[in-house]
Amino acid sequence: MVDYVLLEKYAENKDILFVEDDENIIKETKEFLELIFSKPIDIAKNGKEGIEKYIEFKNNNNKFYDIVITDIQMPIMNGIEFTKLVYKNNKEQLLIVLSAHSESNYLMELVNIGISHFVTKPLNHDEFVHVLYTKLKELEDKKTNKESNNSNLIEIDDELSWNKHSKELLKNNDFVKLTKKEIKLFDILLKYREKTHTAEEILNYLWVDEEAIPDINNLKNIISRLRKKVPSLDIENIYGFGYRINLK
Repeated sequence: MVDYVLLEKYAENKDILFVEDDENIIKETKEFLELIFSKPIDIAKNGKEGIEKYIEFKNNNNKFYDIVITDIQMPIMNGIEFTKLVYKNNKEQLLIVLSAHSESNYLMELVNIGISHFVTKPLNHDEFVHVLYTKLKELEDKKTNKESNNSNLIEIDDELSWNKHSKELLKNNDFVKLTKKEIKLFDILLKYREKTHTAEEILNYLWVDEEAIPDINNLKNIISRLRKKVPSLDIENIYGFGYRINLK
């Protein structure tokens, strides 16, 4: 069921590219989309013009369109070739295909490319609204999750970041495998980033649930292994005070 209040919220400030060659469908669909979206709808009349506008928009705005809607059968470049070029530029692009019943022979190829949402022509407005609502909600959920993840990230340097929620180290967005003690070491050193932690503090934290607390050589061994595993990591030993991770 479509929540029209949420639909209006999801559609706010979204950039749309509509690729279609039929003037009547362009007029009808554009008017319909303008009832939902607050920003002007960009129009292209074939796939070639569509991909040119798509790339130009990215270059001018440093972002891709939020939604691309395309017909299949068009002159110069059809919707299938256009879709392939869009995905070549942006694998995550939200793209909706308008399809006449007579074009069913193209659907399998489009599914194989990665299209999951089709709207049949002539347009059924209820169906179209439902698809738009579903896809816009997906966009909003993805944005919310990304913002949540980013708020948990501590940037260590150009390559490394620490997710303080999941207790994971990422190098160029790939996970670095850490031992339990290495994870706890990151946790204490990055929990209070301005503080230099004494060796005693760190040892007590790393071995908190164990009967005996080892000596400082155990801590030095952990740090040495970490430096070999992640050479760019700057764990500084401040003589007489303790250890800290320097952020760049």
